[in-house]
Amino acid sequence: MEDATDRERVVVCVVGTRPEAVKMGPIVIRLREAAGLSVRLVSTGQHRELLNQALSDFGLEADLDLGLMRPGQSLAEVTARALTALDAAFASERPDFVLAQGDTTTVLASALAAYYRQVPFGHVEAGLRTGNPYRPFPEEKNRVVAGHLAEVHFAPTPQARLNLLREGIAGASIHVTGNPGIDALRLAAGRPVACPVELETDRMILVTAHRRESFGEPLAEVCQALRDLVDRDPRLSVVFPVHPNPAVREAVEAHLRGRPRIRLIDPVGYPGFVALMKASFLILTDSGGVQEEGPSLGKPVLVLRDETERPEAVAAGTVRLVGPHRGAIVEAVESLASDPDL
Repeated sequence: MEDATDRERVVVCVVGTRPEAVKMGPIVIRLREAAGLSVRLVSTGQHRELLNQALSDFGLEADLDLGLMRPGQSLAEVTARALTALDAAFASERPDFVLAQGDTTTVLASALAAYYRQVPFGHVEAGLRTGNPYRPFPEEKNRVVAGHLAEVHFAPTPQARLNLLREGIAGASIHVTGNPGIDALRLAAGRPVACPVELETDRMILVTAHRRESFGEPLAEVCQALRDLVDRDPRLSVVFPVHPNPAVREAVEAHLRGRPRIRLIDPVGYPGFVALMKASFLILTDSGGVQEEGPSLGKPVLVLRDETERPEAVAAGTVRLVGPHRGAIVEAVESLASDPDL
């Protein structure tokens, strides 16, 4: 029988969504430079087209694509399919270590499938918490459960480490590493990539919204706020890369399609999105990663959520919580637009 010492150590990196691909990209590249490791990249395809696009931006492609997504799946169905498929993948790949990033269903299923196979699991971007089990939903609990299944925790900040210690995680298993999303940002920002759209004004507001808790009335309020802003200030324009989820696309198009100085575009590749961030006046988002990326590019970020698992940016004054609330969004943007020290 082959002994583990007679072969290269197998590290399986699992990704499912575009943010995971972006943040895991620099890690996969670096691991593949290390001697003695065989690095396998497994995709669940949770955001298939966006995921593949993001991987290609780093010169990567999945070694194994599980193709899990089906129209109209419930969270339970996605989780069950992911767990079953990842268990089979780990049986085939025989990893010595499994690595995944963040808070998605893919991460939760990866941690549990690795545990069932008694394979050590490493959690990248560990320890982020809002303290509210339903904000963001289901991501907050995905992180908590994955964290308690993990054997190694890569925390981005000292605060994230403290969160893990408070939950009884052994300090020796926690490593404060910074966030690989910033490594990805630096790689992309250093490339000469043109802005994907022609700007209509020199004060462009970049908008992203995709979180499950934003669906319905919250997203409608965001769209109404954008209409208010461009109607009241001719210097402002909006670029909104619209997530392909029908719950997002249908609502955004219903409220904003054809409005002057509001440009709805398909999602762009990561270098193109970084170019949009660099060209923006400010950013409105419900994304976690953009809360880190925007300030790193010197852009103020208004978060379309009432709570964030990234309180460090709020404390630093580079991010402000406005929630998906029409009045609060308008007030905050107009305040920044009139601030000479922006």
